[in-house]
Amino acid sequence: MKSLANKRQGNQTTITEFILLGFGDFPELQTFLFLMFLVIYVTTVAGNLLIITLVVINKNLSSPMYFFLGNMSCLETCYTSTLLPRLLAGLLTRDRSISVSGCITQFYIFGSLLATECLLLSVMSYDRYLAICKPLHYASRMNGRSCLQLAACSWVSGFLAPLPSMLLMSQFTFCGPNELDHFFCDLNPIIKLSCSDTRQLEVTAFVLCSIFTLPPFLLTLASYACIIATILRIPSTTGRQKAFSTCSSHLIVVSVFYGTLVLVYLLSDSDALRDLNKIFSVFYGVLTPLINPLIYSLRNKEVKEALWKTLLQFFYLLQIRYF
Repeated sequence: MKSLANKRQGNQTTITEFILLGFGDFPELQTFLFLMFLVIYVTTVAGNLLIITLVVINKNLSSPMYFFLGNMSCLETCYTSTLLPRLLAGLLTRDRSISVSGCITQFYIFGSLLATECLLLSVMSYDRYLAICKPLHYASRMNGRSCLQLAACSWVSGFLAPLPSMLLMSQFTFCGPNELDHFFCDLNPIIKLSCSDTRQLEVTAFVLCSIFTLPPFLLTLASYACIIATILRIPSTTGRQKAFSTCSSHLIVVSVFYGTLVLVYLLSDSDALRDLNKIFSVFYGVLTPLINPLIYSLRNKEVKEALWKTLLQFFYLLQIRYF
């Protein structure tokens, strides 16, 4: 492990490097954890890149729903690539150090992607609301221009959201200890290590989280309340099943994402759940990007058909080329 890198400023020692404790409490499991997270990382990236490829090359997946799904898969790829490579490097080399600037950068990228995901999930729920509750207005309201504007607004707003928090954090002084009790640089663990006044950052972060999490969540909740009410009014069982099948995958993803988010950020300070914070963080930061491609592909008939069609075309081209 690297020695603590620090510099003197008067009588105060300023830390320039953190140690991510991660899962260091289980030294006998380091090899197993490395292999497990490596498989998860490779599978997550491959699954999400596959969905992006299917959306791009298949004309049957050109509707707004799949355009947003492609954006979500792109986000999940970036999401897991922000967290897992640093964790894997630490498990492999036993060097869990990260510079303060690198830690703040990871926090910013992670927070940006988190905010973007909240916005994209609400946009996808609004898309399903229009498709099921306002089908006559769907084509006009969800045209190509509208989709691009909604996606661009989600990405730009998401990356602007944690910017004030990052700028405030970059002015902090860290004077010890330097052990960050997490496997990535999250807000609360960083605040605990600061010897500066963190009240302004805490208020700013709370306000920004409220703005970029609560309204998208309420919009998603309202959209699905209207969707379920509309579906229940459909007279035929077949019609209800067909309507629900178009949004069930997204509903599962929303439930998993917000459920684990609540467990980490609203309940993790309780005595009963404090020690499980890292495990809950693994669920929404690592496993959610992994299961999303599986949920969308296994529960979506059009995605499965596009996948089989693409595989058949691929093997056909291989057969022509080599045989």
